[in-house]
Amino acid sequence: MTNFNEYGRLSRVLLRPAHVAFAGDRIEKQWRPLNFAAPPAFGRATGQYAAFEKLVTSAGAQVDVLADENELTLDAIYVRDASVVTPRGIILCRMGKPQRAQEPAAHRRAFDALGLQIAGRIEPPGQLEGGDVVWFDDHTVAVGRGYRTNDAGIAQFRALVGERVEVIVVPLPHHHGPDDVFHLMSMLSPVDQDLAVVYSPLLPVPFRQWLVDRGMRFVEVPHQEFDAMAANVLALGPRRCLMLDGAPVTRTRLEAAGAEVWTYEGSEISVKGGGGPTCLTRPLARES
Repeated sequence: MTNFNEYGRLSRVLLRPAHVAFAGDRIEKQWRPLNFAAPPAFGRATGQYAAFEKLVTSAGAQVDVLADENELTLDAIYVRDASVVTPRGIILCRMGKPQRAQEPAAHRRAFDALGLQIAGRIEPPGQLEGGDVVWFDDHTVAVGRGYRTNDAGIAQFRALVGERVEVIVVPLPHHHGPDDVFHLMSMLSPVDQDLAVVYSPLLPVPFRQWLVDRGMRFVEVPHQEFDAMAANVLALGPRRCLMLDGAPVTRTRLEAAGAEVWTYEGSEISVKGGGGPTCLTRPLARES
């Protein structure tokens, strides 16, 4: 049975490998307009991604690949953002970053080919990106309201998931401004029913208290590791965590909380584009 949360055993996932996402002249032409920190080194990126994918599939997940499409940019490697999986089917997003506008249609073509149900899509003026959507259980989901996801997008999302799902709206901070990559999952990653990795200095007080009231315990990310994307952790299963290398304090705190932790080198596939392990994956199914 498929569960709608961020920590069940990952059984099916959509990926866009670096040898596809970074192919051709995309790196040379796009890294500056897309606000990458530096141009990814293609050979090193493909090696890092192969190692990352091997860790993801260690959970036993079936991998579906978002195929090469000429209109997609380097950003399409971060497949989480263009779609959201819900109990009613997949919702196609409408991207808050204009350069990513073609990605939801590419996701639709992939899902149609796979025979997966589409519940609907976010229409203008709505904006919604998958990195802002965090499921806690089949009936509870939090959505970050920031520069990539707006009120109209949240209203449409709420209508598409239906009345049986409680939608918690989380106001996001300005932080580094509208050109920065910042989603709800930049500061929160549930890794079990009662455990989440968080960067508390940016969490709104009402939302943090809501998490506490749910019985959630926290692995706190220290200030010096926040920019290393330490709060962006992919759960391969309950307390089975995959995170970007370079956050030893957070890793030690996760392990002290009873988690198994694997790390990957991501200088080319994560650091330069600002997308951690949850960004690199679109989970399609999680099991108990």
